Amino acid sequence: MEAFVAGLVVFLGVHSIAIVAPGLRERLAARLGEWTWKGLYSLVAIVGLWLIVLGWPAARAASDVLWLAPTWTKHLSATLLLPVFPLLLAAYLPGRISDAVKHPMLLATILWAAAHLITTLYTAKLILFGAFLVWAVADWASQAHRKPRAIPRLPTSGFNDVIVVVAGLALYAGFAFWAHAAWIGVAPFGR
Repeated sequence: MEAFVAGLVVFLGVHSIAIVAPGLRERLAARLGEWTWKGLYSLVAIVGLWLIVLGWPAARAASDVLWLAPTWTKHLSATLLLPVFPLLLAAYLPGRISDAVKHPMLLATILWAAAHLITTLYTAKLILFGAFLVWAVADWASQAHRKPRAIPRLPTSGFNDVIVVVAGLALYAGFAFWAHAAWIGVAPFGR
């Protein structure tokens, strides 16, 4: 459980710099150089993610069940998760979807976390998805008080929306029907 919690603190901590200290990122990037800052930031995020993945099995095994959800919550969860992959892609393939949503990756994170919190809940799951949900909502709220930064992405195009929807739904299907069970050990639609 310690590695899991440490991973969450490291991963969400580095992703929270802009929330808690908006000018710090710019100062560090100016002092270290943009690419050195991005490299260090990425390295810290990868270490955090690695610790989460490494600690997840032990955290899950040590968890107590907090809530046994009714069966219908699986259907609600699956529905909430439908736009997650398209929204993730919309963050990098700008079009009408990304323009309408403004922060597609944050909305994807909110939907992903909320969808996992409404099904059967145990301690580790509450910590993981609760932490991501709180972080994403805080980051979204902080956007109103921060100067927007340019994010590298492809040029805006209406065709990007087609790619976002088609590829996003294909990723959803692949993840829901194969990768989730293979990588996480839980088959969302049973087997």
